[in-house]
Amino acid sequence: MKKLFIIIAIGFVLYGFCSENLCFADQPALQNSAADLLIKNAFNNKQSDLQVKGVGKVIKILPDDLKGSRHQRFIIRLAWGQTLLIAHNIDIAPKINALRKGDKVEFYGEYEWSKKGGVIHWTHHDPKGRHENGWLKHEGTLYR
Repeated sequence: MKKLFIIIAIGFVLYGFCSENLCFADQPALQNSAADLLIKNAFNNKQSDLQVKGVGKVIKILPDDLKGSRHQRFIIRLAWGQTLLIAHNIDIAPKINALRKGDKVEFYGEYEWSKKGGVIHWTHHDPKGRHENGWLKHEGTLYR
């Protein structure tokens, strides 16, 4: 019984260490290294209009843009340091109401170059079917 308790205690300690150090929580970032490289190259070469997938940590939540089509806006940092502005059309797709600084967000959308790192938009379906559908994923829920 004592050995079982020790094994369980060690498991909790290791789980806590891995959670704090993103052993489990950041697996998509490891799997998306090719996607990160695509975004990094697009930024370095000032390219735009690229469909990209990735994951980042929310570092700043901005006020919604309410002029014209309404957009939820926030800034994420990719694992290697680049920042991206996410501009998510909330007239077409649901807003992520529970979004907080420090949250992980996965994305699939169109990259547009900017000197501050870039913008990801088209993170929703296209009602007219003329553009590839995008999405955001937050805490297991897809927003498209």
